[in-house]
Amino acid sequence: MGFLTNLVNRNSIKWLYLGLGVKRWLVLLFVGVMVLALGLAYVLLIIYREPSVHDALYDLKQFVDDPVRALLFGALGFALTALAVVRLSRSLLSAFVTDDISVVEALYRKRALRRGPKIVALGGGTGLSTLLRGLKEHTDKLTAIVTVADDGGSSGRLRRELGVLPPGDFRQCIAALADSEPLMTQLFQYRFGEGAGLSGHSFGNLFIAALAGITGSFERALLESSRVLAVRGRILPSTLQNVTLCADTRNPEPARDNLERVAGESEITHRGRPIERVYLEPEHAPAYPGVVSAILDADLIIAGPGSLYTSVLPNLLVEDVQRALQVSGAPKIYICNIATQPGETDNFTVEDHLDALVQHVGAGIFTHVIANNNWRVNLPEHSRSRMVRLRDNAPRDFHLILADVANEAQSWRHDPQKLANEILKWYNNNTQYGIRNM
Repeated sequence: MGFLTNLVNRNSIKWLYLGLGVKRWLVLLFVGVMVLALGLAYVLLIIYREPSVHDALYDLKQFVDDPVRALLFGALGFALTALAVVRLSRSLLSAFVTDDISVVEALYRKRALRRGPKIVALGGGTGLSTLLRGLKEHTDKLTAIVTVADDGGSSGRLRRELGVLPPGDFRQCIAALADSEPLMTQLFQYRFGEGAGLSGHSFGNLFIAALAGITGSFERALLESSRVLAVRGRILPSTLQNVTLCADTRNPEPARDNLERVAGESEITHRGRPIERVYLEPEHAPAYPGVVSAILDADLIIAGPGSLYTSVLPNLLVEDVQRALQVSGAPKIYICNIATQPGETDNFTVEDHLDALVQHVGAGIFTHVIANNNWRVNLPEHSRSRMVRLRDNAPRDFHLILADVANEAQSWRHDPQKLANEILKWYNNNTQYGIRNM
């Protein structure tokens, strides 16, 4: 009875869904079994005509009529065949399917992810990894373009001492897109709290740096790291050049020059002065080739969330990336932060965030903005952040999408599932069959 219940449970209907690539093989299996049965029937007919076998079956006929015998043998044969197929399938797929998900559910998810849109996300830090963690449940055609301007913490130390690109933001993206066991992801994110030379380093950063030395290139190290953790999608650096993020900041002291140059991503936030503009040195760093092709081939392009001046804009300041964004016909969305960042976007409104984007990359690129409308949240005590709100009665030359995308546990950050659901809902409602130029 339990076997029959498993056959007709609510997940079983998914075997009939379009696009799974299963029904055609089930039909072929049925035809094959029928042909095999026909061949066996000829063999059994020959055996049946043997006198000894015929007499034994004739004695059985005295107790059970022919139709009943046919029904019993048919039911028994079907049950045995179905049981063998189900058990064999489970045995073969047990290495790829977890205990909390059925085979058909795993297959359905895999096919659904393959049909998802090609999405390119630009950013860095916690914001980008949060976005990717939600999007990976809707599509596996993801490309994360990550800033290489980080020069603080473990990443900065490895960058200065080993000459590698800063691995920290890449490590977070790999962990976010990983489809491996949770223990492997936790290991990749583990940060050493003590030890001479190890304190402050994360295992993932050291792993990527070591692979870069073994393979001879940072991009190869990213590829191999992604394979280890079964990453869905691709993670690419915006450029392979060793760039420094610089900023012109406004000096609050009237007796001194109004603008002061600050070099280094970590130093910009540390100074905490109003930012006039940011730029890269060298200014003409070439984009990583895969980045340009990914942007031109994308169905949807997303910038943010994340630190506006030190995570999002450094990718957009690469000239080749800017040109690719201008040429691409895919709809482009900017995801505004939920809370302001002290020392970087103090007192910014949603419109201020977009104004900064327009100032650095030009108007008309990001035509849609997703902003949080759940302002009834609690920021951490003594926090200098404020909720990002709309500018009162301000004219807008962009399409605004307001939604509750706040994380209930950390209300100043985005919820991965809420954010991904809003993005895909907007995309599905406003695009059809890959229509572009929204």
